[in-house]
Amino acid sequence: MATIESYELTPKRNKDGKLRKPETRYMVRFRTPSGAQTKKRGFRRKTDAEAFANRVEVRKQDGDYVAPSLGRVTIGELAPDWLKMKKASVAPSNYRTLDTAWRVHVQPRWGHIRIGDVTAESVQGWIVDMRLAAQERAQEKGKPDLNAGATTIIRAYGVLASILDMAVEPRKLIPKNLARGKLISEMLPRKTKKRHVYLTADDVARLAKEAGRHELLVTCLAYCGPRWGEMIALRVRDIDFTRRRITVADNAVQLGVDHAEGPTKGKESRSVPVPRFILSQLAAHTKGRDPDALVFPHPDDATKYLPRPKTVDGWFTGAVKRAKVQPITPHDLRHTCASLSVSAGANVLALARLLGHRDAKETLNTYSDLFDDDLDRLADAMEKAYGSGRAQNVPKPADEDAEAA
Repeated sequence: MATIESYELTPKRNKDGKLRKPETRYMVRFRTPSGAQTKKRGFRRKTDAEAFANRVEVRKQDGDYVAPSLGRVTIGELAPDWLKMKKASVAPSNYRTLDTAWRVHVQPRWGHIRIGDVTAESVQGWIVDMRLAAQERAQEKGKPDLNAGATTIIRAYGVLASILDMAVEPRKLIPKNLARGKLISEMLPRKTKKRHVYLTADDVARLAKEAGRHELLVTCLAYCGPRWGEMIALRVRDIDFTRRRITVADNAVQLGVDHAEGPTKGKESRSVPVPRFILSQLAAHTKGRDPDALVFPHPDDATKYLPRPKTVDGWFTGAVKRAKVQPITPHDLRHTCASLSVSAGANVLALARLLGHRDAKETLNTYSDLFDDDLDRLADAMEKAYGSGRAQNVPKPADEDAEAA
């Protein structure tokens, strides 16, 4: 069992040179689970020393004991190993956002803090400060938003919490991650779902025409549904003209001016159907080209990936303005593909396979608004099957029952 001893600090002198009254402190002596004797000094009150001694004994019994000295490691000392682990396990684009979140938002506030000094209150205060700053910036732009900066704040918090997770397991430097908890989760802003933009087939035709040499690229994005990075990573060998399919297996993510090629977002390749009117254009576009050649390469170097169009004055923004369609981004053409597919009669399972979703639930959650017409068709089908007295056991309306009586 732990024991508590009192001791006196060396008396200090007042400004007038007189010695102060000695201050009493308390020390807890205890044994670690391995049997080694250790101690913790500096308690001002005996009750605090007793509380610490009790916690130590409980943690020893529960197998959760961690030496207090281990909690002196700072978050900044753990971060390099955590980032190294993430670099080896996530996509380059994802790693880049995590590294930025650490350098810009987490390190300045937490890099020098010892992991044993992190409290739930301090984490909550940090989140509140970030939220208020984001709301103030939104207000200055004339766009007040209670959940401003949600993505940035949630990512920064996730980096801190994940580093502390590593301190618990497998490092066992602290017994519990105090950055995790229901109250802290409730303090985080909520991401607002961005409204999907859908173009009609006529809109797509006008936009593609105004895109000039990128006409076929726009058409493929709108009718085949790949993500931008998947489309620009497509190679001639990925087109199967016999089966009318393209194989989406790679994803080229732009990192600054360079690109990093890796697997698709879902980590799986998929086979995408291609309408005949697009297939004939692809055949002419790729005629005589090497199987390993990019289908939509950089205009100045066929061995490089096509960069994403600039937001302000890029070719895509210009085409949108000239076509006089609603403001969209290249990714909105993926949403347009979903809309056009549903209008053409595609069911949710086929749409999930087309877009590379893991299951139909993800597709329904993303595009639930596209399936509203299915409810109307269901009501019409029920009316046709069971209306006008066709169903024998359907209850009659109350007024008909009254007349029959």
